[in-house]
Amino acid sequence: MQLFNQTWNLFKKEIILEWRSKYAFNGVLLYVVSTVFVCYISFEITPGFIGSVGYKVVWNVLFWIIILFASVNAIAKSFIQESKGRLLYYYSIASPQAIILSKTMYNILLMSLLSVLALIVYLLFFPNAIGDPLFYFLSVLLGSISFSTVFTMISAISSKAGNNGTLMAILSFPVIIPVILLLIRISKSAMDGIDRSLSYGNIGVLFAINVIVIATSLLLFPYLWRD
Repeated sequence: MQLFNQTWNLFKKEIILEWRSKYAFNGVLLYVVSTVFVCYISFEITPGFIGSVGYKVVWNVLFWIIILFASVNAIAKSFIQESKGRLLYYYSIASPQAIILSKTMYNILLMSLLSVLALIVYLLFFPNAIGDPLFYFLSVLLGSISFSTVFTMISAISSKAGNNGTLMAILSFPVIIPVILLLIRISKSAMDGIDRSLSYGNIGVLFAINVIVIATSLLLFPYLWRD
């Protein structure tokens, strides 16, 4: 119960601070909108591409690339914005598990909101190529959760190495590659309108990766916290 209360209070603190500044949200949203617009201009100067055989593939892969880099930009700030004095204060009032869980929950909420808005903007600029919109929406939420769990853990690790962005990219590469491949497969099935049951195996693997990452975060972060 104490862990739950600490996690919930820290989670509310993250939301309040973001609501006051809106720094991460507005910055990443601007990045998403501008990137989608640049991609739209690129497609417009390529006559005949929209509606071609490879359009769905490019549509899907391009969307996940945008969400991937948006996640890096948003979640990399999770521990960078915390001053040493504030971290010391957290150390005296909360457990390390509560801190990493609250960060993960907040990043899941932030990325879910940003991903849904990104999908809406994406659909406004590009013709809808989704065969099963509800299942594709589910894959977007799954992607938001997966990116949040992975990058929150990596952000915590890299924060102990001087917030080295290069280190974050290197450490996240082995985990994020299988995640992005699974998400592309799941969302591609949704775009083609394939029976949902055929994607349950990929969803199960994705769920297992998230559980392993969260468990690793809970085990590893207390040791990082002591430093």
